[in-house]
Amino acid sequence: MKAVSIVGYKKSGKTTLTRKLADALEARGKSVTIAKFTHSGLSTPDTDTGNFAKENRTVIGLSEKECAIHWGEKKMLPDVLPLAQADYLLIEGGKTLSWLPRVILLRAPEEQEALDRGLAIASFGDLGAAELPNYTDATLEELVDCIEEKGFMLPALDCGACGEETCEVIAQKIVAGKATMKACKSVNNASMSITVNGSPVGLNPFVENIIRGSIEGMLGSLKGYAPGSKVEIKIS
Repeated sequence: MKAVSIVGYKKSGKTTLTRKLADALEARGKSVTIAKFTHSGLSTPDTDTGNFAKENRTVIGLSEKECAIHWGEKKMLPDVLPLAQADYLLIEGGKTLSWLPRVILLRAPEEQEALDRGLAIASFGDLGAAELPNYTDATLEELVDCIEEKGFMLPALDCGACGEETCEVIAQKIVAGKATMKACKSVNNASMSITVNGSPVGLNPFVENIIRGSIEGMLGSLKGYAPGSKVEIKIS
């Protein structure tokens, strides 16, 4: 899954741009998941499912054409992403997210430093950002090209396996063209990897050692296994 966040302050046009990008990507045959950050709470419609929803309660709504889950507690975005299988993830808001690139929308030039953080691949709107390609409605398809080329998503583990303290440092290097996703060792581990529905799962060294040790311990009692053997396990 490739990802990009759409970042700007209030009334900068984030929602409108996110919708346009989703429509444009879907017109290209891509599947899209949208995540939205909000400070005003999540509204629920006046339906039976909405009436069930409250704090500290999980509600699952199922219909013939759609499904929705309401958690009555805060969840972090990386924790729920495994439920959202898509080609592209568009995040509206999330200025603190530092494990993916972003498109910024400026209302004033002085906003760029706080919004950019070395993670911006482009700006959008009438006011362009310094030293970044700027796009408008007239060049929206070119922005979609940019997102298809430069979108990525790190696992947000800050595990240090890459030699850096945080995923943000690697993300900044990828945006600057000084690194690629191969720099992330939690999803590019030659000795062990896990994918779910085709998407790699990030493993920090501690978790990897636990999983590896558990599997090797169980395999040790099986005939046909010898330490150092190449092992492939497939679960469907």
